[in-house]
Amino acid sequence: MTMDQKVVPEVNLQHDLYLQEIEGIDDYWGPTFRAIFDNEEHIEFKQKLNERIKHHDKDIERLCNVYYQGFIESVKELLEVKSQANKLNSQVITLDKQVHVAAEGITKSGSELLQARKVQSNIAVVIAQLNLCLPVLTSYSKLQKQIADKRYYPALKTLEELEHLHLPHVANYRFSKQLQENIPKYREKIEAASMSDLKDFLENIRKFSPKVGEVAIKHTSEQLASDPTVVGRKKKRIAPQPLGQYLDEDRSAQELIDFSPIYRGLHIAHVLGRSSTFETYYRAERTKQVRLVLQPPTNMHESEASYRSYIHAILGFFILEDHVLNTGRGLITRAFLDEMWSMALSKIVTALQTNSAYCTDATLILRIKDLIMLFCTTLRNYGYSVKPLWELVRELRDHYTEVLMQRWVQVFRKILSAEDFQPIKVENQEELNEVLLSFPWEGDIPDDIKYPYSFPFSRMVPKIYREVKEFIYACVKFSEDLNLSQVEVDEMIRKSMNLLLTRTFNGCLSSTFRSPHVNLQEIIQIIVDTGYLEEANIYLDEFISNITGEESRGANFGLVHGQSALFSVSREEAVRQICEKLKQKLDEFIELENYDWLLVEPKGHASSYISDIIAFLQTTFQSFTNIPLEAAQIACKSACDHIAKSLFAMLMNEEIKQISMGALNQLNLDLLQCEQFAASEPVKDLPEGALLSYFESLREILDLFISWDWPTYFHDYAQDTSKYSKVNPDIAIVLLEKLREGDKKTMFTVLKKSERDKKKLLDTVLKQLRQLSQIPPGK
Repeated sequence: MTMDQKVVPEVNLQHDLYLQEIEGIDDYWGPTFRAIFDNEEHIEFKQKLNERIKHHDKDIERLCNVYYQGFIESVKELLEVKSQANKLNSQVITLDKQVHVAAEGITKSGSELLQARKVQSNIAVVIAQLNLCLPVLTSYSKLQKQIADKRYYPALKTLEELEHLHLPHVANYRFSKQLQENIPKYREKIEAASMSDLKDFLENIRKFSPKVGEVAIKHTSEQLASDPTVVGRKKKRIAPQPLGQYLDEDRSAQELIDFSPIYRGLHIAHVLGRSSTFETYYRAERTKQVRLVLQPPTNMHESEASYRSYIHAILGFFILEDHVLNTGRGLITRAFLDEMWSMALSKIVTALQTNSAYCTDATLILRIKDLIMLFCTTLRNYGYSVKPLWELVRELRDHYTEVLMQRWVQVFRKILSAEDFQPIKVENQEELNEVLLSFPWEGDIPDDIKYPYSFPFSRMVPKIYREVKEFIYACVKFSEDLNLSQVEVDEMIRKSMNLLLTRTFNGCLSSTFRSPHVNLQEIIQIIVDTGYLEEANIYLDEFISNITGEESRGANFGLVHGQSALFSVSREEAVRQICEKLKQKLDEFIELENYDWLLVEPKGHASSYISDIIAFLQTTFQSFTNIPLEAAQIACKSACDHIAKSLFAMLMNEEIKQISMGALNQLNLDLLQCEQFAASEPVKDLPEGALLSYFESLREILDLFISWDWPTYFHDYAQDTSKYSKVNPDIAIVLLEKLREGDKKTMFTVLKKSERDKKKLLDTVLKQLRQLSQIPPGK
């Protein structure tokens, strides 16, 4: 077989493959035809294709012949199908129309549904976004409401939640940025509102502090009523009861004062990091307020209400501060409160000291004392130191005693001014018993007493005794509730009594003695009365012991140290006044003297006024039997001294220029009468010659001039043994000049040698006396 013959079968085989591919593939012939054209076999393939078509035509024709009858039948069937198809077509058209009519509503509903789906989708998106924004808006609304309700601390917490939790989820929205920018402003607003509330709170507690103090005082008073030993008791600090328990009967402290602004403000300041600023502001404001509270009301000393207002305000202030200390979580410290109390305590003590010093009402002072005691006890219950206040109470006790004494000055003066200072006379047994009940007199009353009966003392004695007991009662009132020992109370009362009798009553007696309306006999009766009052001191001592429970000190101790000294000042003043009254009376007698200083011869007896004086003195000193002997002796000495000085003054009177020897002799007779009285011992137990000594000076002068014993005078001058040691040269000169003037009348009329010698001698004596007077004393 040749090469050409081998190639032809292979080409035919390839064409058959192409035909199979074409016949086997209905819709994608491109690769096949490309392969044919690429191999340039299209002509041959075309031929082969035609052959294949012809082959298929023959197969079709053969099949048609085989199946023609069936084809005819099929066509008939098709024709039948056609009619049915037309019928079906009409039905389908009808149905299509019906479907189109029905579909129009569905299409419309579908469009609407689609739009609704879009809206729903948008709504879902909006809801999702709103769900993100809703917590922000809810928190913001909550924030606004909390601020409006002044719930600043929750508002601050809400603000933090809004800032850190909710706003980051809506950061893309503009309102979120606005809210973010406003957050610092809200913080500032909350802080400012918190401080405003704090200011309102501070003003509120300033108004209600007095009420808190008042009710606390009331509670302490009720507590003391059930347990009096609470006063002044030292005890360890215990946490005070809540203020509400102190105000059960009224409104509680929480109702009176809302402390929430402090707590809220403190929380807010802590959250904002401004705790130190808040604490500093609070402490500064409270320090200012305490300075205002510590200023006492004007004229506080005039009424108890002013004292109560002052003390209630202070007490309320420090009770509230103690409450803040215990509940304020470090807002104030114990050191700060103690420092403020220390400052306040000194001012309180000063204010109370100053105002109580002006108080002159003993009853008001007692009420002030009680108020201060309640004040101290209440403060001590809260742990405050009150020692200076206890010292103030002791000072107030001294002032109270002074005020009582001022009151009793008026009482004593009233008694003394209304008293006639006459011994009490009773007309019957009833009056006698009344006197004995009013005054513990131990005198002997005769069994066969006859009325009217006279007591040795005046009505002043039982009246004064009764008033002294009243004074003791008044003193005891102040010591009540002071928690003092019996010894302290006893000492206090006795000391007060000592002052009352030795100073107050003695002062009133001294004023009475100096009164021009009190005569000599009344002064004597007062001295007698003071003696009986001194004797009654033992009963006053027992009276005090019965009150205080202390042992009586007995007669050896008395009410004061040394009973005899109790009215010594009064007796001394009485003696002085007796002396003055005696002098006044003696002056009245002396004013009646009518000396003839140019008398030629003496009368031969004492002058009448001297006789009257002696008689008066004898009568007076006889009435001195009831007064202390020492007083009588002093009065007698004073009378003699005054008489001697008066006689000497008459002799040296500058208005008397001329004196005769007859006048000197008459004066000598008067002096002899006085010396006889002095030597007669008008008062017992005087030292021998004590009264005569007052007349010695005048006696030496008269003896010198009457005896004209000048040689002896000049010889013994300045010697201790001199007979005329008390005669001063200057006095002698004055008297000699008066004698010389008195002798001039006779010397000019009767020029006798003896007179001339006398004049010459007188001149010589005067000359020598002048020489002596020039010699300094002691040389």
